[in-house]
Amino acid sequence: MNFDLDFETRRQLGYRLIDEVNGFFSSLPDRRVQPPSAERKYPEHLNSLPQTCTEPRQVLEDVLHELIDNGFHIPSAHYLGMMNPTPTYITFLAEALVAALNPQLPNVARSQLASRIEAETVRWIGELIGWPQSFAGTFTTGGNEANFSALAMAMTARFPHLVEDGLSSIGGQPTLYASAESHHSLDKSAGLLGIGRKALRRIAVNDRFQIDVERLEAAIRADIAAGHRPFCVVATVGTTSSGAIDEIPRIAEICRRHNLWLHVDGAYGAAVLFSPRHRELIAGIEAADSVTFDPHKWLAMPFSAGIVLTQHADILRQTFSVPCPYLQKTTTEALPDNMSVSAQWSRRMNSLKLWMTLRVHGRQAYERLIDRQMELTRGFAEWAAQSGEFELAAPQVLPILNLRVKGWAGDPADLAAFHKAIIEDVNGDGQRWISSAVVRGQTVIRAMVISYLSDERHLAGLKAALLNALSRAGTKMTMAV
Repeated sequence: MNFDLDFETRRQLGYRLIDEVNGFFSSLPDRRVQPPSAERKYPEHLNSLPQTCTEPRQVLEDVLHELIDNGFHIPSAHYLGMMNPTPTYITFLAEALVAALNPQLPNVARSQLASRIEAETVRWIGELIGWPQSFAGTFTTGGNEANFSALAMAMTARFPHLVEDGLSSIGGQPTLYASAESHHSLDKSAGLLGIGRKALRRIAVNDRFQIDVERLEAAIRADIAAGHRPFCVVATVGTTSSGAIDEIPRIAEICRRHNLWLHVDGAYGAAVLFSPRHRELIAGIEAADSVTFDPHKWLAMPFSAGIVLTQHADILRQTFSVPCPYLQKTTTEALPDNMSVSAQWSRRMNSLKLWMTLRVHGRQAYERLIDRQMELTRGFAEWAAQSGEFELAAPQVLPILNLRVKGWAGDPADLAAFHKAIIEDVNGDGQRWISSAVVRGQTVIRAMVISYLSDERHLAGLKAALLNALSRAGTKMTMAV
């Protein structure tokens, strides 16, 4: 069976795709996020497994119609929901090239240039953190894998015999610590590492939704007294719900005092490294033993593009390196085989899209992006505070807003339902999309600026939609009463 297509068919399909993608990118400033709720359906004719050939052009047209005409469009400038950006056009070219060339990353001997590009991109990020040249890192599928990898390194550093001898060699219950607002990938990682999800101590937060460092210290001391084995503290730079940033310098001091690994989960917020104006928000990040960073959040990369970095290259290799006699030995200090520094083996070249975007647009483009989105969000927060209808449910630190209806005098449970009704109304016609968050046990309205295409016009549209939804939801609630 020959899976190839003839030259002319390839050319026609390629040009058709390029034309459609170009049109799609041009439409993004005004394109609705999704069809209106009444029109959303999955085409039944795509359900069954094909037994025979279908014309390639027909398959492409089906996909273009369903994904572009009827799909959910995160790249739209009206998407103001989660940490999912509008990709740069350069990333489309990079991803197409990677799919065509299919470089194999585990072994440098078979991917010298691809491995060097990845190492160079990791180096750029490590230098922005402010680390000396001894750091190392690798691309991951995202923050989940990056956090898992960092916690695995933390356990290796604290319990050197673990990699060979297993959990029984530890001699006590390992424990790690993070804020109550930290990402749930930490729970998943604790389970996968075999220490159990109960080993994760979620520490209460202060009024700025940062980990309470006094309670953190007390929890560590209590675990030590109980015979447990604390090994890591995770500081979050940009929580999912509110964008809160933990106090890294104070946490770093606690880690030094108790000989604990400090991991910074900067999957979203570490992008502030590109902005000298806002760098102070993440002061102390250079003290971290490891850092998670997701370019597919704030750096306008498509999925997937995560990075885990560490100051301890030896610990990274000790954690993930295994003998592999059937592969040519090419690892050097400067350019290790990727399989020796990663939980993955065969994997996609996720670095090319970021490397090419940085080459085309430069670091200063990201500086302008971050500064601009911070400015837009501050303006929206000021509007909310002055509107008389809404108020901030949490401090605005990064381009994330938590809003609640102002002056609610009824049952708190009814307020949660009221907020959900507003969100459903805003999202109902498909023009824009916002999300919800739970802040101190209360469901609130959540919006964020994440697309490089979003500007004052899109936020003005959201303001109008919120006010209209508030009015309609209030009318419905009055009628229900």
